[in-house]
Amino acid sequence: MATNTCLDALKQRPARTLPLAAFPAADPAHLIASPLAEATWLEPFPTSWLGEAAENPETRYTRTESISLAFLTALQLLSPRQRAIVILADVLDWRASEIAQLLNSSTAAINAALHRARITLEKHYHPLSSEPVQPGALDDTTRQLLARYVRAWESDDVEGLVALLKEDATLSMPPYAAWYQGHAAIRAILAACPLHPAKGRQWRLLPTVANGQPAFAVYRADAAQQAYRAYGIQVVSLQRAATACARLVASVIMFHNASLVARFGQPEQLPIPTNLGR
Repeated sequence: MATNTCLDALKQRPARTLPLAAFPAADPAHLIASPLAEATWLEPFPTSWLGEAAENPETRYTRTESISLAFLTALQLLSPRQRAIVILADVLDWRASEIAQLLNSSTAAINAALHRARITLEKHYHPLSSEPVQPGALDDTTRQLLARYVRAWESDDVEGLVALLKEDATLSMPPYAAWYQGHAAIRAILAACPLHPAKGRQWRLLPTVANGQPAFAVYRADAAQQAYRAYGIQVVSLQRAATACARLVASVIMFHNASLVARFGQPEQLPIPTNLGR
């Protein structure tokens, strides 16, 4: 009864999504529209909340992959009932008979719903497109890439940042509907807004992990307070380059929500060094 009550409640709620799944790519030559206050967006999930359960590498990969933003976005295409069945079967590894008992259904009906749900997911979700990571388990190549990424943001190096991106990389900024794809579009929007040279080194990034992916708590300089104030969370997806072992940034999602920073156990503000070059 409780399960069915929850599923009924979910039917009344709008689907949570991300700009890439809801809108076409934006033109950087146009002004960014105001945030969509009425939209309900997915939010980043601190991977540390999952704990350090003892499990084999395959199980750990599956668990991490199941909370990736790409997977969670694809789940929104399913009905609440299908969503529950997929999570129970493919994430928690329940048998169809067990799911049927929980949902007061038949094993045949569960198998049919699971089949339809998997077909939908196959069309919209590609699990090998990004590489989940674990806190403290980054290899040297990934650490170097992320260090260069941080330096580019903190030094307003647009070209240095673009050089780390795949040709078809995406940049999105919920709750803004606008998102951008490709080097030219991302270079233009970075230079016009967050990394405009006239603003001068206003960003500070602290590493964390969200949804099994590299992430950063983002801070913006507040001259009046002489501090970096919490600004939001960036989640970065990495892919291997087509012709090399090196990785490239496939997508950047900048969540403009200062309250998310505390959720990741990061401070609300950081001091601005007195010797910071401008």
